[in-house]
Amino acid sequence: MTLKKLYESGENYLETILILQNRNGEVRSIDIAREMELSKPSVSRAVGILKDGGFINVDENGYISFTETGKDVAETIYERHRVLTDWLIGIGVDPKTAAQDACRLEHAISAESFSKLKEHIKKYHNDQL
Repeated sequence: MTLKKLYESGENYLETILILQNRNGEVRSIDIAREMELSKPSVSRAVGILKDGGFINVDENGYISFTETGKDVAETIYERHRVLTDWLIGIGVDPKTAAQDACRLEHAISAESFSKLKEHIKKYHNDQL
């Protein structure tokens, strides 16, 4: 199986699947549609793309699970979201705005920049991590 390039929307789906899995244990397309407030056909298409790309598996009952690669990507994106949100709140940004901005930043920031930001936060704002 060849992994396809993942775009921001695909990363958002993987992050949502991880959040739902952590919250509910099991995830189906309908759960994703409700959480993301999207149509069932849109989610169905995205799930197919993620499955074809090697990021998730869907069993005969419609339950979604991660491949190893899919879980790694989801955890990376979710960590970025949490750290960036907490950091923005810590410097005085309104929590709702911080979460929205973190969602945009988590996809654009390089691994190197994120790593350095985490180091800085740990060094100077240890209470945020």
